[in-house]
Amino acid sequence: MRESASPESLCSGMKFRAFATDYDGTLATAGTVDAETLEALQRLRASGRILVLVTGRELDELIKVFPGWGIFHRIVAENGALLFDPRSGATQELGTAPPPEFVESLRRKRVEPISVGRVIVATREPHAAAVHQTIQELKLPLKVHLNKRAIMVLPPAVDKGTGLVTALEEFQLEPQDTLGVGDAENDLSFLNLCGFSVAVANALPEIKRMCNWTSTRERGAGVRELIQKLDQDGSGAEW
Repeated sequence: MRESASPESLCSGMKFRAFATDYDGTLATAGTVDAETLEALQRLRASGRILVLVTGRELDELIKVFPGWGIFHRIVAENGALLFDPRSGATQELGTAPPPEFVESLRRKRVEPISVGRVIVATREPHAAAVHQTIQELKLPLKVHLNKRAIMVLPPAVDKGTGLVTALEEFQLEPQDTLGVGDAENDLSFLNLCGFSVAVANALPEIKRMCNWTSTRERGAGVRELIQKLDQDGSGAEW
């Protein structure tokens, strides 16, 4: 558990050059980001910070539901398995997809729905047992990640934390230069790396316990609350 702190106690001497945020349940409510939150993100970008979106969603799905994706300098999709540059359109796979027989075996076990990305394979509860059983039967080096009721399967060394590190390296930044915000279990891998971590008010209790600070408002409103506190700092560079 991290030592908790108020924003005011950290305003002196702590500079954050990057801002990393989860999407669903953090920026978005029911898959949608409101106009006020987009405006707040634009102010944050205009302050000179690097914005990184770190999501479990597949990239094509994210672009379809989130018209404001171009506000971010980098998008880490598929729970850390895919890196996307919104400006150039370049993508980089950060892991190897499971073999086709893995998905075929899940379908034979009547696991549905199944979502297959470039690297990630995802389903929902109550299929956790079938997923673990299939991994063992096929002797695959895969890891299961939970995101509330979602079940995501990835290579063992891939998560939101590794994806964020790769994104930051492109700007010669470190996780300690970053302020991160999230709400669910799969966010811990990147929140634990950040110099300062924030849980929105609707976050799971274990996320709130592990973060430095919790907003008083939920989802996008909580992110706006966080950005407003950054706006209130005269330099725009300290927290």
